[in-house]
Amino acid sequence: MANTKKLPLFFFFFFFVVFCCCCFTSISSFVPEIKVQQDKDEPYVGVNIGTDVSNFLSPSDLVAFLQLQKITHIRLFDADPDMLKALAKTKIRVIISVPNNQILAIGSSNTTAAAWIGRNVAAYYPETLITAIAVGDEILTTVPSSAPLLMPAIESLYSALVAANLHTQIKISTPNSASIILDPFPPSQAFFNQSMSSVLSQLLQFCSRTQSPLMMNLYPYYVFMQNKGVVPLDNSLFKPLTPSKEMVDPNTLLHYTNVLDAMIDSVYFSMKNLNVTDVVVLVTESGWPSKGDSKEPYATIDNADTYNSNLIKHIIDRSGTPLHPEITSSVYIYELFNEDLRSPPVSEANWGLFHGNSTPVYLLHVSGSGTFLANDTTNQTYCIAMDGVDKRTLQAALDWACGPGRANCSEIQPGESCYQPNDVKNHASYAFDSYYQKAGTSPGSCDFKGVAMITTSDPSHGSCIFPGSKTLSNKTTQVVNATQASGANTIRFPGAQTSILDKNVHVLFGIALCLFYYSLIQVQLS
Repeated sequence: MANTKKLPLFFFFFFFVVFCCCCFTSISSFVPEIKVQQDKDEPYVGVNIGTDVSNFLSPSDLVAFLQLQKITHIRLFDADPDMLKALAKTKIRVIISVPNNQILAIGSSNTTAAAWIGRNVAAYYPETLITAIAVGDEILTTVPSSAPLLMPAIESLYSALVAANLHTQIKISTPNSASIILDPFPPSQAFFNQSMSSVLSQLLQFCSRTQSPLMMNLYPYYVFMQNKGVVPLDNSLFKPLTPSKEMVDPNTLLHYTNVLDAMIDSVYFSMKNLNVTDVVVLVTESGWPSKGDSKEPYATIDNADTYNSNLIKHIIDRSGTPLHPEITSSVYIYELFNEDLRSPPVSEANWGLFHGNSTPVYLLHVSGSGTFLANDTTNQTYCIAMDGVDKRTLQAALDWACGPGRANCSEIQPGESCYQPNDVKNHASYAFDSYYQKAGTSPGSCDFKGVAMITTSDPSHGSCIFPGSKTLSNKTTQVVNATQASGANTIRFPGAQTSILDKNVHVLFGIALCLFYYSLIQVQLS
């Protein structure tokens, strides 16, 4: 009889130990995972800000514009003091840069490097959130004569950060061109240009030691242009593909649905060939031009809109890459403004998301993730005539819109509400917007041979209501409220809240089971 009582008691103790072990194993595995999630920065989309722009905005106006557009990460190509002052207390995170022409002096003198950090970093941080320093830009490929001084410059700047106790908050790296990698596809066969391997090995060891990223400028546009007929346009633009159109790495059997992922993985494989596996890739430049010359037929508004919109979705979705699905590189779009002062080809002046006067070249569409780079929660846009266009050209565009384009031009006839002011620019703007709205606000429908532009500012005036405003007024309050409730003017990065909740439930369930079996043991003992 004694043995029959001890047997179930043994099993109760056994189950108690097993469930408690499971419970505390869940807890112990959960805690470090949370720590990893907290320590790991979420991927983000930033923008590059070039300054070769006519009538460039003042620093204060530029910062106000960034805040209006809800841009949280920017990269400057210098360390302009007025800009750094204007960014103070804004929560906008900024990468500042050491221009290429300063590498020689900084790489040759620790004192010069310390002075640079004191003048451009310590003087502004932490009020201005400087997150990283980009030392030069594509030095290894554009200024190879400075390559021997690149690592001395980086090490000297890092030593100055250490002396200022800022080395854990601010990272240092150098942006590289994709051309430092040879044989980039398939990615598994990629390797760094051996003529640069000495400097790159030192750079990667530095990045590994300081937990800094490898900065890369990656442009699927150039890959496509240099490999037309081999690389499909859809792969370059992140468009959905059938399995037959996916690029497959024959060595790893990894499937690539877009060119950018393949470029990023080629960097990881190249690093692996140098025995470096703990450095992440930060894409400091990527984009698509919206206009080009006759030799650049794929530099169009539609392609630029498609590429950048899909790029943003790709980052927001935390898709990672086929090789590293757990790592999503952050990306800085090149660039914020069209730099109209840039030298030819035409595309060089047309990489921007906005014109120099702050009106959008096109409006990005990021479905399911709210509006990115738009100051209107309803996403309402209008098409108007550009400033500075000669009247004859504008009149020809107006005639086409009201004629073959079948725009509704009744409101700009004599005596109607939009006839005044009676000038070709006002009439053309109304006609352009009518055509644009009838075309479903497709970016390509607001061009008219380069004399029109998209704006988020309502051009209506007095009793003259533009077609886009009529469209907006017809939207129901329910739709507007639903848009606002979804956080339409913020970028939302999907987090781990669901998985954390699931883990909490599992832990609590384990604890409950432990208590249940403990109570049964107490009953048996009594």
